[in-house]
Amino acid sequence: MRIKTGARIHVTLIDLNGAIGRVDGGVGFAINEPSIEIKAKKSDEITISRGAKNFERFEKVSKKLKDAFGYGIEIEVLADYRAHVGLGSGTQISLAVGKAYSELYGLGLSVREIATIVGRGGTSGIGVSIFEHGGFIVDGGHRWEEKKGFLPSSVSKAKPAPMISRLEFPDWKVVLAIPELSGAYGMGEVDLFKSSCPIPLEDVRELCHVILMKLLPAVAEKDLDSFNEAIGRIQKIGFKRVEIERYGSLIRDLLETMPIGMSSTGPTVYAVVDSDAKRIAKEIEDYFAEKGIESDVLITSGKNRGAEIAL
Repeated sequence: MRIKTGARIHVTLIDLNGAIGRVDGGVGFAINEPSIEIKAKKSDEITISRGAKNFERFEKVSKKLKDAFGYGIEIEVLADYRAHVGLGSGTQISLAVGKAYSELYGLGLSVREIATIVGRGGTSGIGVSIFEHGGFIVDGGHRWEEKKGFLPSSVSKAKPAPMISRLEFPDWKVVLAIPELSGAYGMGEVDLFKSSCPIPLEDVRELCHVILMKLLPAVAEKDLDSFNEAIGRIQKIGFKRVEIERYGSLIRDLLETMPIGMSSTGPTVYAVVDSDAKRIAKEIEDYFAEKGIESDVLITSGKNRGAEIAL
């Protein structure tokens, strides 16, 4: 069988204060490229094609499923992309392998059951929801009784957060620039949460106001100017500001020159446009080049469907 799933832009976490009894919450949207694409078939053992950029991730997830259910799997990786750049490769790989495994062996597992087994979605539920549905997503975070702390998904045992809003992403272009840097992950990401949380309640309240009364209406009404105004404001408040400050002035200075956002803990930045995508892509690429940093730049679009599965 064959499975293809696009990356995701993680706009922001919503509430890393927890005063109202819930934590996390996320906003993000699916994009067509870069993507994870695999071919899988039954096997007694675990076999992963050696050309995969994320060989260890594919192998780890496959071993976890074999330990749980006793079956092997053979995976040919047709497309994948660099890990720890803010585009959610870990979740998409884990869910693609888990879905292939479930379908091949007739396990009948839902995407959310798979996510729980492979340990994804414990902070942001965006990656799980875009695998299921695509589109522009808001998730509702976790009850404090379940989460009991400020933790990234990599070490959280919470189940995937509920999707509370899904909108079709408009027919806009998304410019991505992926610098040759690494976002926060592992213990570095754990430390980022520990040192920065709880986020001030006034930041959380402003962020909720921007999301509910500016960002979501902008998507619904296809109002690109309002969308970019909301994205610009989000970069300067809450945990997103913390994520950006991790890079010193590098990302912050770029934000001052054009309406862009940073996805997750970065370093990937994105610009949503309806024209001049090539010019903006070149300007971002030149900016990083002037700083002595190579970057992969591409132009993609929103994806309004979930993972594509062909038996």
